[in-house]
Formats: sequence, structure tokens, C-alpha cells
Amino acid sequence: QLQLVESGGGLVQPGGSLRLSCAVSGYPLEHYAIAWFRQAPGKEREGVSCISSGDGSTHYADSVKGRFTISRDNAKNTLTVYLQMNSLNPEDTAVYYCAADVGWCPLAKYAYWGQGTQVTVSS
Repeated sequence: QLQLVESGGGLVQPGGSLRLSCAVSGYPLEHYAIAWFRQAPGKEREGVSCISSGDGSTHYADSVKGRFTISRDNAKNTLTVYLQMNSLNPEDTAVYYCAADVGWCPLAKYAYWGQGTQVTVSS
């Protein structure tokens, strides 16, 4: 059973930055896609970014291109996926989730999900 734990959320002023982390543990996936989603109150869940293990290719939603960067760290047999978020604005306020499954980005659905971390952008 794969487990994902997000961290790094918080309150930040407009124009500020945050880095989210997704720690992945459990059965290692050979070829996986790990994605970040977000859901704001009253809105549908939105795919933000995704990274594929096979070639490290990445995908971004248009709303975050040029501001967010997804990356991964496979050091010491642990996997952590990061989402560096810069130039944040109030529209980025949401609960951010990481998700994982076998395959290549972007996937239609993901079997494994974290519990989410709150990001609030406000002055």
C-alpha cells in the first residue's frame, strides 16, 4: 500500500512563495506518475502539476505555468516530490493534495492520495 504525506502548507502573503513536499512510502512503483491537485472551497478539484518517473517529464496547468515547479528527490531509497510555488496570489488558496499511480503523466485518475495540506494566500 502506497502512502503519501503532504507538508509545507501555510499562510503566505500575495507575491510570496511556499514549497510543498509529498513524502511517498510503501510499495515502490516501477513507473509512476505523481501529481499535485488542489481544491478551493466551492470549486472542483484541479490538477496543478505532474511528474513522470520514466523520463522526469512534467506537466503544468496553465494557471500555474511559470510560477510553480515540480521536482523529485530519490535519495536514500525514499521518494519526495516537491512543488515550489512562487508569485502566489489569492486564487492559489486551496487544499493541495498529492496523488500517485502507475503510468505516465497526465493520468485520468490516481489510486493513491495524501491527506492534503492547506495553502492560504492572504494579506
